[in-house]
Amino acid sequence: MPDPNGFLRYERQLPKRRPVPVRIRDWREVYPPAGEELIRDQATRCMDCGIPFCHEGCPLGNRIPDWNDLVRTGAWGAAAEALHATNNFPEFTGRLCPAPCEAACVLGIADDPVTIKQVEVEIANHAFALGYVRPQPAGVQSGKRVAVVGSGPAGLAAAQQLARAGHAVTVFERDDRIGGLLRYGIPDFKIEKHVVDARLEQMIAEGVVFETGVDVGTDVTADDLRERFDAVLLAAGALAGRDATSTPGRDLNGVHLAMEHLVPANRVVAGLSDTTPIDAAGKHVVIIGGGDTGADCLGVAHRQGAANVIQLDQYPLPSEVRVDALHPWPTWPVILRNYPAHEEGGDRVFGVAVQEFVGDDAGNVTAVRVADVVVERVDGVRTVTITPGSERDLRADLVLLAIGFEGTEQQPFLDQFGLTRNRRGALDADKTWQTAADGVFVAGDMHRGASLIVWAIAEGRAAAAAIHDYLGADGNLPAPVRADAQPLSA
Repeated sequence: MPDPNGFLRYERQLPKRRPVPVRIRDWREVYPPAGEELIRDQATRCMDCGIPFCHEGCPLGNRIPDWNDLVRTGAWGAAAEALHATNNFPEFTGRLCPAPCEAACVLGIADDPVTIKQVEVEIANHAFALGYVRPQPAGVQSGKRVAVVGSGPAGLAAAQQLARAGHAVTVFERDDRIGGLLRYGIPDFKIEKHVVDARLEQMIAEGVVFETGVDVGTDVTADDLRERFDAVLLAAGALAGRDATSTPGRDLNGVHLAMEHLVPANRVVAGLSDTTPIDAAGKHVVIIGGGDTGADCLGVAHRQGAANVIQLDQYPLPSEVRVDALHPWPTWPVILRNYPAHEEGGDRVFGVAVQEFVGDDAGNVTAVRVADVVVERVDGVRTVTITPGSERDLRADLVLLAIGFEGTEQQPFLDQFGLTRNRRGALDADKTWQTAADGVFVAGDMHRGASLIVWAIAEGRAAAAAIHDYLGADGNLPAPVRADAQPLSA
C-alpha cells in the first residue's frame, strides 16, 4: 500500500545540480547521485492512482506506481526487477527522457507531479551499484540468426530481447564504437559513456555480437545479410539533419549543422581526437533551434570556452505552466523548458527567424541577420509572418543549425533491399513491424522519425517480439507499442 499522505507531506524536489562554475570546467554529468532519503521521500509522493495515467504517458508502459512504492519501502532489488521488466535501459531513459510520464501524472492536475524520472535513474544506479544487473543469457538456443543494423537504443533493445530469447544476434555499427547517438551525439554532461559501456558488457555476456566500423550496404550488402541471417532489423536512426540551404549565406565558413559540432566534440572527450575542427573557444556563437539538440550545443559551447552564446527560437516565448485550453492534462504540454545548459550562460531570443548569414570578404560568417516573426497555423498550415522594420544583425563567428532532422539517411542498403523513404524521410512498416521487404523489419527513429529515446526502446522491444514470432520461436516477447502507436500529444 502506498502512503496515502505522502504527497501532502513532501513537496516535489530534485537533487541539486553541480555548481555552474565547477561543472563547465569538465564534462561530467550535471546531476550528482541523489541521496537515498530524498529519493524515498519523492517516491512516497506517488499516490498509486486507481487509473495511473503515467502508464499511458510512457511508451514502454513502465509500472511506475509499483516501483515507486518499492523504493518508498527501501526494496531496491524488487524495484530494479519491476523497472527492468518493461525497460531494458532505465539508466539511459532516466538521464535523457523528457518524461512524458510526469506530464501525465495524476498528481500533476493540482500539484507538482512525482519526480518519476529521477526515481527511475536512481533505481538503475542502485541496480548497478548493488550488483542487481547481471547477464541473462538464454538457456536454449533457437538456431536462428538475426542481424541488427544500427546500435542506438532501438537496435540495442531489440538485440537484447532477441538474444535473451535464444537467437544469435549480431549488431552492425558503422562508427568505431557502439551506441549510436548515445555515444557520439549526446554530450557526456548528460550521460557519461561508462554508463553505456556497463550495459554493453551485460549484452556481450548475454551473447550479443557487436561489429563496429561496418558500413552496411558497402562493407556488407543486403544480399550478404540475407544469406547469413534469418531476419534483419533496420535501426539506423534518423540522422539526416535539416539544413538551411535556402537561406542566403549558408555556404559561409563557420555555418554548420549541429551534429558536425557535437560528434567531434564527443570524440575529443572520449580521448579519440586531440582537437575538434569546430571549436567554440573564444567565439561568438549563435545556435538556431530551441530544442534538445540546441541545448546540447549550448552546453558544449560553454565548456569549450565560447565568448558569448545566443540561442534563437522561431516560436514565441511559451508559458512556464501548462495552459489547459491548449494542452489539457494528460497530453504533453508546450511550456518553457529550461535545460541545465541555460543556467550556465548565454541568451535566448524567441520569436525570430534568420533572414541571412552575413560574411566578410574572406567568406567567413560574421553575423546572423534576424527579424521578429509571428508563427500561426491557418487551416492546418503553418505560416510565418515577418514584422516589418525588425531586422537586425547578431554578431557570430560560429553558427550551429539545430533545427531538427529530416529522417533517415539515404543509404545504399535501402536500394539493395528495395526500400524507399516515405514523405517523412522514414521507412514504413506493417503492423508486424515488417517493411516491404520480406524478413526485413524496422524500428526506432528510422521508422518513426527523430523522436524520444523512450520511443526508440519501446519500438525496439516491439520489433523484437515481431521478429521472434516471424522466426516461429516458442513463447512470446513483450510488445509495448504497435507500429502505428502515437503519443498522447498527437
